[in-house]
Amino acid sequence: MNQRFTWPDERLIKAAQDGDVTSLTTVVMESQPHVRRFAISLCPSPQDAEDAAQEALIILYRKIGTLRATGALASWMFRIVRNECLRQVRLLVSRSDEATAEPEATAEPSAEDAVLHRLEAERIAAAVSVLPRDQRQVLIMRDVQGLPGKTVAHSLGLSNAAMKSRLHRARAALRHSLAVTDQPLGQAADQARDQAIDQPVGGVSRPWTP
Repeated sequence: MNQRFTWPDERLIKAAQDGDVTSLTTVVMESQPHVRRFAISLCPSPQDAEDAAQEALIILYRKIGTLRATGALASWMFRIVRNECLRQVRLLVSRSDEATAEPEATAEPSAEDAVLHRLEAERIAAAVSVLPRDQRQVLIMRDVQGLPGKTVAHSLGLSNAAMKSRLHRARAALRHSLAVTDQPLGQAADQARDQAIDQPVGGVSRPWTP
């Protein structure tokens, strides 16, 4: 029988906000399984989920006094975990861009190009973060982290054919999401988007581990 967990009650949260250390520790302990569940459902990999959950619990411990309503703890923690997972996806996209960038002339990019690049990276990261978890995992492992197809398939417990099929669906979903939210960011941004979707862009220093 699965163990059921409940969120801390409002009296305990109020005591924690008032500075009672024992109550604060209890709030963090009782919130932990829920926070981890949020992270597993939102983050691209188990390691990222663990990192996001730890960060969220640290924020809870340090900033519980900023929680406006004691009954809003669950929604507050969900937002924190979601934002942390999204931040991790942005970092992956940014690192991948840096790893695949070709050496060019020493001229610095214009301010406009820099803004376009940042906006496009933000938009891609946001679109990736809302993909279903199975699609998000395979897309990030294959196209962002650049792991070999066989490695991705083995890590996810899939056949190579099943991995390719899932990756195809993930890429198609990402294309559709970006097309729906497309903004007139200019030709350079469009090309960056197409390259990010259609080609593996590996080079992340920390590999995903199951």
